[in-house]
Amino acid sequence: MRDDDFPREGPSYVTVSHSHSDDPRTAVAEAAGRISLPDTCFVLAFLPAALDCESVAEALNAHLPGVPVFGCTTAGQITAEGYQNDALLLIAFRRENFRCSSALFTPLKPLSIASIVETVGKRNAKFTHTAGWNRLALVFADGLSKQEDLLASVLESVLEGIPVFGGSAGDGLSFDRTMILHDGACHDNAALLLLVETNLQYQGLSFDHFLPAGRELVITQALTEERLVLEINGAPAAQEYARLIGCAVEDLSPQVFAENPMLVCHRNNHYIRAVAGIHEAQAMSFLAAIDDGLIMTLGRGKEILPTLEAELDLRTPAGAPPDFILAFDCVLRKLEIEQKQLGAQVSDIFRRHSVFGFNTYGEQHRGLHMNQTFVGIAFFDPEEVACIDEPDRPR
Repeated sequence: MRDDDFPREGPSYVTVSHSHSDDPRTAVAEAAGRISLPDTCFVLAFLPAALDCESVAEALNAHLPGVPVFGCTTAGQITAEGYQNDALLLIAFRRENFRCSSALFTPLKPLSIASIVETVGKRNAKFTHTAGWNRLALVFADGLSKQEDLLASVLESVLEGIPVFGGSAGDGLSFDRTMILHDGACHDNAALLLLVETNLQYQGLSFDHFLPAGRELVITQALTEERLVLEINGAPAAQEYARLIGCAVEDLSPQVFAENPMLVCHRNNHYIRAVAGIHEAQAMSFLAAIDDGLIMTLGRGKEILPTLEAELDLRTPAGAPPDFILAFDCVLRKLEIEQKQLGAQVSDIFRRHSVFGFNTYGEQHRGLHMNQTFVGIAFFDPEEVACIDEPDRPR
């Protein structure tokens, strides 16, 4: 079956629009002007770091009255043009094909497991199931809270049978303050759960482009709650990491971290634990859970473009591609892609596969919080044969 047999003029079940204006009100007016209010169930809004969240929220309330808007600040956007850094992205989900219910968890840190379990249980029970429709959940969490690991695990447990996908809110590369958009307001130290029901078929996906290189290292001293590693193999963390990858400590940067990740093994699969930065006394801060005694392996990269093409080439049994793919793509992937001057090629791949979403500080998939990973949900026509979400494939 050829792609020509399935002509595409943009997605059928969502309206995707964006604006590059640096004025919040103008950006919202331009992006929201393309959205039909009577036809919209809810809107996802992904904000660039340069736009003031409160101003955007106020403008969204004015331009999209009566339409629930959810979202977060980001470390980049994936629009109809591909990778962007300064775009306000709006994705409007059609009322005919989607229903939703939301819950906001704040404060997120300290995380109250009992409160989340109670809130999610009640919200899920009240969210009436429509016969023949499929369910999933989206989660957007403060990317600086350091609570995503536990949150993802709790949600997957409470929402048994409902797969959870999501991304951690970003703040460009500043790592200063990330915001969650819910109920017409912006919140920090918060997380949003969105229960979604749809008559579309969907398939979850999660992948990166790294394999274990065989060089193991051990975390010998860490501050677990702060995701801070003080020592690796008994030496100052940054010093030992730099030695292992053949780099001077002073040359360590987000681009270096992106190209030389550390992996952990979980249930025979390897997942990346990304480095956020270097702190005092050569300590290294991470974007996911870390602990004393953890054994990690340096990663070896595969070719990015062939991997991306292969993973996004999803088809129904009849050979039809997805209508669109909602994506949560780690900012470190984007940094590596830009460092290798592959941004234009990757943006072209995203355009051809109707990929829309944002760059994250971390990704959530089936109860796991991970880094430097592409997590997505591919939505297919409702009349197509069902595509069942499957567990991660062995690497």
